[in-house]
Amino acid sequence: MLKSKLRFICTLILASLGAIVFASSGINAGSPDIEVLKVDGTIVPVVADYLDRGISRAESKGSIACIIELNTPGGLLNSTEKIVQRILNARVPIVVYVSPSGSWAASAGTFITIAAHVAAMAPGTSIGAAHPVSVGQEMPEEVKKKITEYSSAWIRSIAEIRGRDPEQAELAVSASKSFTASEALEANLIDLQADDLESLIRQINGRKITLASGSEVTIDTTDYAQSRNEMNPVERFLHVISDPNIAYILLSLATIGLITEISNPGLIFPGVIGGLCLFMAFYSLGVLNAYWAGLLLILLAIGLFVAEVFTPTFGALTAGGVASLVIGSLVLFSHSSPSMQVNRGLIAGVTITIAAFVIFIIGAVVRGQRRKVATGAEGLIGKVAVAKTRLDPKGTVLVEGEHWTAVVDKGKVEPGEEVTVTNVEGLKLVVTKKKTKRRRA
Repeated sequence: MLKSKLRFICTLILASLGAIVFASSGINAGSPDIEVLKVDGTIVPVVADYLDRGISRAESKGSIACIIELNTPGGLLNSTEKIVQRILNARVPIVVYVSPSGSWAASAGTFITIAAHVAAMAPGTSIGAAHPVSVGQEMPEEVKKKITEYSSAWIRSIAEIRGRDPEQAELAVSASKSFTASEALEANLIDLQADDLESLIRQINGRKITLASGSEVTIDTTDYAQSRNEMNPVERFLHVISDPNIAYILLSLATIGLITEISNPGLIFPGVIGGLCLFMAFYSLGVLNAYWAGLLLILLAIGLFVAEVFTPTFGALTAGGVASLVIGSLVLFSHSSPSMQVNRGLIAGVTITIAAFVIFIIGAVVRGQRRKVATGAEGLIGKVAVAKTRLDPKGTVLVEGEHWTAVVDKGKVEPGEEVTVTNVEGLKLVVTKKKTKRRRA
């Protein structure tokens, strides 16, 4: 009897829990979720991975829409291709919103915006200037023409898929044309303008979207729940260092750290920091497809600076290192778009800093070589000693806490008198009486 009652109670508890779970899932299913992603900066591989993760999460949650807040000066073509492909094949509506005011969707951002199911811009933003630029090497004119034609055809096809004006979209590539938010709306490159995210969500309510699978969905933002999915710490860190200016600074810090460690072996800390900065710089330069000739020139500059420290040539190697550093810095991203090049002011500042640092190190080395020996027996010359026994002329003196045999060069010295060391002959000191000033009566 007791067992049957316990069984009944357990069954009742399990049934209640099941009902609660079912009711909760029903409530969540009926509550529209909008996934919000944010891209602020250059389009590099880590951004493509982040957007893929965010869109996949929106798909797995069954979100009503996925909004990408976009502000970018452009980026790498291969990363852009991955993002566009992911958006075109998304199983949830993708909304790209160029915001806030003052932002832009230049170059790569143009392709991403036009690929969205719904494209929107905030007032004061711009889009366009999507002409392809080579990265890492100079392209022959024929190759440039082919890449431009490919990019033009690609953006036309994207525009046609989304029902936008392919001719206006092509102008952004072939003529590097830029559009303000109102001009882009008039040219049928975007679907709407929105002052803020809340306004955007209100305006997309009720829009019908056809997904890549062919199914049609209606965006319903009634009583929506907003879910922000920011970059995780690792993604943010990789995105920060995947910047030409940051990569250049890391390379400069690596240069200073390694020169310090090589010129002063055993400090450890500068070498560790320099090595870490060098590895991070190599990652960043690899991601950004830096021009290898520029990198080799910078490495040559480091070698010349190190050689100057060990074989002072009165500035000849330093001058060569500075020239190599400047040329390498200018060449590093010379064939990239303006947004992917190192700031000229930064190059000047880093060059001056490194040159001044190398000159300081060389000066310290030269001063150390010229400084008279301050250790060992030779270091006692000029020191003041106290006679412990009578020097007539030989005796014992105390200098620097040690007893030495000493010979006075002239006269006699009584115990307690002070003498000055003038020479060292093996284990014997040559001393002279310390002159004392006579007081006037």
